[in-house]
Amino acid sequence: MTSLGRHVLQRRASRGLHAPRNDAGFTLLEVLMVLLLIAAASALAAAAVTNGFSGIRLRADAKEIAAQLRYTRAQAIATGQPQRFLIDPAAHTWTAPNERGGTIDPKFGVTFTGAREVQPVQGIGSIVFFSDGASTGGRVQLSSREAAWNVDVQWLTGEVKLHRGQVAR
Repeated sequence: MTSLGRHVLQRRASRGLHAPRNDAGFTLLEVLMVLLLIAAASALAAAAVTNGFSGIRLRADAKEIAAQLRYTRAQAIATGQPQRFLIDPAAHTWTAPNERGGTIDPKFGVTFTGAREVQPVQGIGSIVFFSDGASTGGRVQLSSREAAWNVDVQWLTGEVKLHRGQVAR
């Protein structure tokens, strides 16, 4: 080593400066913090996915009911005869023309609002579509704790609309 090199090292040593060290790795605290962040993110993601699946299923059931109401209206126009869509909120089932029927996930709330005059029996909802496309009107609401979807049928035009509803608290 040259005298200049020795002189630099001596000056660094006298000031408390050492030759640069190559410290590779992480402290235990850093590793634990990263693991804690990963665990928190995983818990949040799991919660979002489980509620997300429920919301997707709720909307899918509402879209199916809207589609079947539109089908019932189309059948009334095509056949020139009134057609009836039935919904049983207690049993979570619906019936449309031509032996179509289906179920609604039992964990969802089902509420029907419509003309009492066309109900076949107490507790069964009914929407009748006429040959000109008009209807008796009504609303089917599907709800869960987090969300609600309304399927509205206009009485004058028979138009079927699907939109977010208010969750009853």
